Amino acid sequence: MSVVYSTNIASLPLLHKGKVRDNYAVGENRMLIVATDRLSAFDVILNEPIPEKGAVLTQMAAFWFHKLGHIVANHLTGIEPEAVVTAEEAGQVRGRAMVVKKLKPLPIEAVVRGYIIGSGWKDYQATGAVCGIELPKGLKLAQRLEQPIFTPATKAAVGEHDENISFDEMCKTLGHELAEQVREVSVRLYQEAAEFAATRGIIIADTKFEFGLDENGVLTLMDEVLTADSSRFWPVDQYQVGISPPSFDKQFVRDYLETLSDWNKKAPAPPLPAEVAEKTAEKYRQAFEVLTGQTWKSFV
Repeated sequence: MSVVYSTNIASLPLLHKGKVRDNYAVGENRMLIVATDRLSAFDVILNEPIPEKGAVLTQMAAFWFHKLGHIVANHLTGIEPEAVVTAEEAGQVRGRAMVVKKLKPLPIEAVVRGYIIGSGWKDYQATGAVCGIELPKGLKLAQRLEQPIFTPATKAAVGEHDENISFDEMCKTLGHELAEQVREVSVRLYQEAAEFAATRGIIIADTKFEFGLDENGVLTLMDEVLTADSSRFWPVDQYQVGISPPSFDKQFVRDYLETLSDWNKKAPAPPLPAEVAEKTAEKYRQAFEVLTGQTWKSFV
């Protein structure tokens, strides 16, 4: 499977190039979403690709879309990506793309946290709360919460930072009824996925979902779901309260970048050593295999 840092599909109109995904129009009502091997850390796109990352993300998302399809509708169409591009372009989409319904995206990230880590930990240290949700005093880093909490965030443009917001602020944007539905569905998706992952020896510390509305106003799960880009996966056997556990995601890259005292977490990104990129690729593949029970070699 070839490395794809950026796509160039001339047979379809380009709609948007995001941090990781390149989106093309397929007729009036569908899109081709291609997951590239780009990686974004601290909302900055790195210059070096993570080999096979886009394919791993796509196959993992497909696994979860099918597994959780009984909870909420999703954007899958079942159309093969290679059927909507030319033969010459097929290599750019093979194994790393989906043809999906075109939706009206909701302008929020639906974040669910089962453990206190990341920006949630920073907010908690500063205020004792996360997105306006008061938490018990004395929590330690990476501690499990009594119940998962829903902590929405704004969707930032490329190069900008997502910002945590309160549920009340989300209601002002979406309306109370839709906001309640998004919260309920998000928590249910997280809980069911976390219970399954636990049987595979993985903790899902937190994750984010994205939703849109179809032509009938039906809430629909979109973009990616429960991948190593949108979630923190921790191995159960290495989990310990009070430390940041090792993870099956881009945390390996984040940890490396945190050691660079001369980088201010703004573009342009510093060079990523080849060994860090390969170690990260290995983490993505490992997460796929552990969660799905399938060998990655069967996909390449």
